[in-house]
Amino acid sequence: MDTSDDLLRGAEPAALVTLDGVIRSLNAAMATALGRSAEQCLGRGFGDLWPASQRMSAESLVVAAARTKTVAMRVLEFPGRGGVYVACLLEARAVKDRTGDEQLVWVHALDARNDLASLLIPFRMATAAADLGLWMYSPQKRQLEWLGGAPALVSLLPDPTVSLSSVISSVHPDDREAFGQLVSSTSAQSSWVRLRYLTQHEGWHQLAVQTRRIQLGFGGPERVFGVVRDDTKQEKRKRKAQAALTAERQRAKDIADFSSALITAATEQELQQVALTRLAATFGATGALLALVDEGRLRVSTDAGIAMGEADALDGLRLDHPSALPEAIRTGKPQFIPDRKDYIRRWPHGVGLPRLARLGFDYAVSITPLSEAGNQPLGAWNVYYVSGYRPSLDEQTLMGTLADLAGQALRRIRLQQARVELATALQKTMLPTLPEHLPGLEVAARYRPSRDGLDIGGDWYDAFVMPDGTVTMEIGDVQGHDVDAAAAMGQVRASMRAIAAHETDPATVLTRTNELLVTMDAARFASCTMLHIDPRDGQVTGASAGHVPLLCARKDGSHSIHELAGGPVLGVVPDTEYREETFTLDADSALVMVTDGVVEGPGLTLEAGLERAGTLAGAALHDGLNAEQTADRILDAAVAVDHLDDVAVLVIRRA
Repeated sequence: MDTSDDLLRGAEPAALVTLDGVIRSLNAAMATALGRSAEQCLGRGFGDLWPASQRMSAESLVVAAARTKTVAMRVLEFPGRGGVYVACLLEARAVKDRTGDEQLVWVHALDARNDLASLLIPFRMATAAADLGLWMYSPQKRQLEWLGGAPALVSLLPDPTVSLSSVISSVHPDDREAFGQLVSSTSAQSSWVRLRYLTQHEGWHQLAVQTRRIQLGFGGPERVFGVVRDDTKQEKRKRKAQAALTAERQRAKDIADFSSALITAATEQELQQVALTRLAATFGATGALLALVDEGRLRVSTDAGIAMGEADALDGLRLDHPSALPEAIRTGKPQFIPDRKDYIRRWPHGVGLPRLARLGFDYAVSITPLSEAGNQPLGAWNVYYVSGYRPSLDEQTLMGTLADLAGQALRRIRLQQARVELATALQKTMLPTLPEHLPGLEVAARYRPSRDGLDIGGDWYDAFVMPDGTVTMEIGDVQGHDVDAAAAMGQVRASMRAIAAHETDPATVLTRTNELLVTMDAARFASCTMLHIDPRDGQVTGASAGHVPLLCARKDGSHSIHELAGGPVLGVVPDTEYREETFTLDADSALVMVTDGVVEGPGLTLEAGLERAGTLAGAALHDGLNAEQTADRILDAAVAVDHLDDVAVLVIRRA
């Protein structure tokens, strides 16, 4: 028997390999271990027959023995049955084939049953290098043995060997089922499973565990190996980063809401509310104060973080006062005051102001003007911080941006207010004062402008006594809700009154007014109802130019809707001849003239609106209300349903 036969005779896997790694011969055990037949292995590179993860180690084992002529050993994993790897200690040494006088490498598995720990050394080294921990589970003994690895993981299992039940008791109750499946799984390798594990001194750890089933040597025992990664610090960092991201997103949203609220503020009160409810929260401050310039003096308001008594001392302060807040407003330059010493150095004449005694001990203050230098001073806000705080450059920039938005909003609000006051004054001059002491008649009028535009519109009413003692009443609506509509309304009303001084018939007045407006090529059309009333006998002559029907309410609470004869709206169709009709207004009855804003609106049809207004008027007369109270009841009902249009009501009650 030659040497080759002797070297391949054993039951353990063995092979003879050339110095460049080609298999010359092998036994059945080696072929089985490599998962191929002997014929498939012969002539192949020894390293090529191993799994990719083991190939380099197998090749280097042969190279070490061939080049150094010394014995080389290495633990390698054969791909065993069912995907379970078999860990073996392989030895490689150079030998000489006597028959062919060729130098070969003999690779064979050693019997490590008496030293299984030697098979575990590569696993321990690999896990330690990867900063992981390693444990081994013996199903027969139901024990876990800690094999080491990263030093930081030693606290997980302070005892080298512990029972499975002891380990399970430290696993979070919600994760125990997953852990049990890990150690009892029959698969060769599991996926990473996240577990919460309680240590004796360090509390809960966030672990990631992966298991592998490995047979220790040919014919040796099968064990479950667990690789442990401690993600506790990483999870804490992740949670901290997530919390910071959430906080930053919330801050961004708060700032966006702050900006939006400033942009949409419609009144100074709304602007004040936006600033004082958001400033301190947005900048992590203890309180905020808003000072607006009003005729050269400061008008101050504050949030709950600053006592009103302390703010009152600044309220009414002259803009030329030698102290920090007036100076910031005058110059348009932001100021930050960290302490009392800095304040006294910069504003020695302003030391008598309150809160200064605590400046630098209890708080620091940042003052940001609402307008830039060179612009008309508008005001500023003060933001108060705990002592020692200094806002960052980004924070100062953001505060300045928000203050600019507040200043723009304040300028817009004040400009709008000035325009509204001008428009209101214009409207008042155009709406007449009703005649007093009309024998036999009670007359009341109400007007409320549109909530859009300039709070001014084209609705109007008029009432005047004719030379013969009769009374002319009219109500109308010029298209639009702006200054142009109000101007057109004034033209129409003045024209009708001038024509009515010479023409007593309502139809004739409407005809002449229409001719005038068509001739003028007026840009706005108008609807109108005109009544001529004789208070002595209650005779009424009326005509309508495309206006809302007339309402008649009676003492018994009933009402009727009266659509007058007439024609189209004024100023559109030339050569229109308007018609009129005559009827009687009974004693204790009332006529109600309205514009369409009273009886039409979102969700309210004209028919339903007329019915509602008529019911209200009838009920008012039944309850004994006078004309003034009746007009109030109708107007209040119109406002309550959120009408957007102008509204006008004219009530004529015959006593």
